[in-house]
Amino acid sequence: MAAKRLIIESGTLLDGRSSALVANEAIVVEGNKIARVGGGGRAQPGDTVINAAGKYIMPGLIDGHVHLSSHQGALPGVRFTSTPEYATLWTARVVGKILNAGVTGISVPGGKWFVDATVREAVNGGLIEGPRIFCAGRALTPYGGIFDNSNPSTPGGTDDSVGILCNTVDDYIRETRRQCQRGVDMIKVADSYWGDTQTISLDELRAVAEEAHRRNVRVTTHSRGSGSTRDAALAGVDWIFHADYATEEDLDVVAKKGIPIMPVFTQCQLITEQDEKLGFASAMRARVQRQLDINYEAIRKARARGIEILAGTDSGNAAAFAHGKYHGREAELLVKKIGFSPMEAIHACTRLNAKTIGLDGRVGVIAAGMLADIIIWDEDPVADITVLQRPERLSAVIKDGRIVDRKREGFRALDVEPPRANITAQG
Repeated sequence: MAAKRLIIESGTLLDGRSSALVANEAIVVEGNKIARVGGGGRAQPGDTVINAAGKYIMPGLIDGHVHLSSHQGALPGVRFTSTPEYATLWTARVVGKILNAGVTGISVPGGKWFVDATVREAVNGGLIEGPRIFCAGRALTPYGGIFDNSNPSTPGGTDDSVGILCNTVDDYIRETRRQCQRGVDMIKVADSYWGDTQTISLDELRAVAEEAHRRNVRVTTHSRGSGSTRDAALAGVDWIFHADYATEEDLDVVAKKGIPIMPVFTQCQLITEQDEKLGFASAMRARVQRQLDINYEAIRKARARGIEILAGTDSGNAAAFAHGKYHGREAELLVKKIGFSPMEAIHACTRLNAKTIGLDGRVGVIAAGMLADIIIWDEDPVADITVLQRPERLSAVIKDGRIVDRKREGFRALDVEPPRANITAQG
């Protein structure tokens, strides 16, 4: 008997690689891979057929900057919301909401304990359903770094921090080895909060990159500052977050080293659109807007140098707390603020972002031999890039060759109050 297949017929195809939309004849999925794109073919007994006439087919979205276990909202009757147990249950719940929004892969640059790695394994093992998860452990940060929550009574920080303090080269190497032993996919290094000071040296960044890469683990950095951006490139990290204050000279180094930048505009843009009801005072919003304008200009200069721009939203953090809601916003900002075409923005959220989940050349494109992560929209996201922010306009989500049941109980939204103005995790 012939193997069961999934066939997507008709509709319009955005394959993640071409700059053109083309009429879809047929996409044939066998198992978890795309077997064929194009050509006719009669469905066989047992095949599942999706008629996508009038719809738009593209690779599943990949969000390169999502926090899962970093923050949990309060629920009635839950006394201790910052424990490994509660963080794990919370994370297991929200990953379904992310997949339900058409996001078939996420990169998670830091969380509490090793919760994200545990939930990743539960997804991979079929215990729960969620996107592909590529994650770090706790972010490596020094005194004065973004995740430094030390104080006189807890000089080493607290156990439930998203960061872990490292203040010498030996500290950084030791923690890198410990996290690699626990099975993380990447190491996240976090410099200062807004980039006005540089708290991590080139020697420390280089030590982390060399140690992680020896173990086939990726390295990323929170680098808003000039020096930290340049040194991250010199150290050979795999991609850089933010680069707000990068100068022309810094960007020349980044371009020469061929390091991508992921600006992660969405979180800060959302802060500027909030009000006091969520704890975002007007002075804070004005300060964030000034920094955001600097960041937009730096990324326009980066793009002019041919630096690859990746896409991430910081979903799960402060203003972007609602998982499953904001994953398409970065594409709109790349178009409106940086000058991307809608198709270029879609490629950033699919094919280019594949490297952020360790699957470069295996996902993000609809082509024979690729893993079958596919989404189908009722509207054209090239004509209106904001379609990517409206999961209700999704007709189907397919991850690893399987159609996701988006109506089941586990994917219904929880009405949870977000943390109030928790800006400390803008990593």
